[in-house]
Amino acid sequence: MAISTIEWEDGRIKLIDQTLLPNEFKQIYCDDLPTIWEAIKSLRVRGAPAIGIAGALGAVLGIWNSSARTYNEFAAELKSATEYLATSRPTAVNLFWALDRMTKTAEDNRALPISDLKEKLLAEAQDIIEEDKAMCRAIGQHGMELLNENDTILTHCNAGGLATSDYGTALAVMFSAHEAGKQIQVFADETRPLLQGARLTTWELMQAGIDVTLICDNMAAQVMKEGKIQCVIVGADRIAANGDTANKIGTYNVAILAQAHGIPFYVAAPTSTLDYSLKTGAEIPIEQRASEEVTEGFGKLTAPKGVKVYSPAFDVTPASLVTAIITEKGVASPPYTESLKAMQDV
Repeated sequence: MAISTIEWEDGRIKLIDQTLLPNEFKQIYCDDLPTIWEAIKSLRVRGAPAIGIAGALGAVLGIWNSSARTYNEFAAELKSATEYLATSRPTAVNLFWALDRMTKTAEDNRALPISDLKEKLLAEAQDIIEEDKAMCRAIGQHGMELLNENDTILTHCNAGGLATSDYGTALAVMFSAHEAGKQIQVFADETRPLLQGARLTTWELMQAGIDVTLICDNMAAQVMKEGKIQCVIVGADRIAANGDTANKIGTYNVAILAQAHGIPFYVAAPTSTLDYSLKTGAEIPIEQRASEEVTEGFGKLTAPKGVKVYSPAFDVTPASLVTAIITEKGVASPPYTESLKAMQDV
């Protein structure tokens, strides 16, 4: 990505409005907490790492114009901001990780004058962005070693630069392989109901000059059966300590199909996406989305008015279906309770 997905500019948050892609590329500004909260909730900014960055910058936005005179007053304002931002989306653990990190930074620097403390929090948010960039590049380097010449990869949803600071997680593997000269092809699921694969993943891969073919979600089994797919690589929004992985709805389907066809299923995510406090994926909260996203996505009614809708935004793929988890610290293999714990200690 030549342009940052999300950044701080002159006291405001600047981000790409991903709801408009691929028809329109537009950057918007968030000047206050309700605006960045809405941007997260409505998927103007999306993808676990990018949501974490939005949370960190949102925390800064919440206190940037604070007139607090004491640390306690300042801390109360910061707490109000972080608690509000935490209500935007429940599944991606990076959001809560980033908000906790901002709170801890404030506590660790409570002796600073308020003006300096504001700058310290902004610097911390900028550090999160730079760390994410480095983590994404490392994920790409580790993951590309799993790809062979002329491999075709299936991916679901969007885990590219738009979902991170600038390079992606699952797509970072493909970008790195392509940049290293490996001949690869990609099949991208459209990813119903909001078509992140069709609108965003194909757009990013085409911008990078990578050969990409779009398929409907329900075509995955057929292309696997035809021998067109050598591996699956997806991102993640939260990974439990045992390796159970929450990702965009439909990922679980793809994992089952990959196992049935003997195809490796890889998850690519930074260690900030690992939630060691959860023993299994059964404990991961699953966000429920508005019925309109299914019945009249993009403004056109495609189902009878009043029909009941069930619309979880994510599903959980059991660790038993995951061949390996690619992180910035290396590639974890089963049993994940051991390999992921080892990464935590690095």
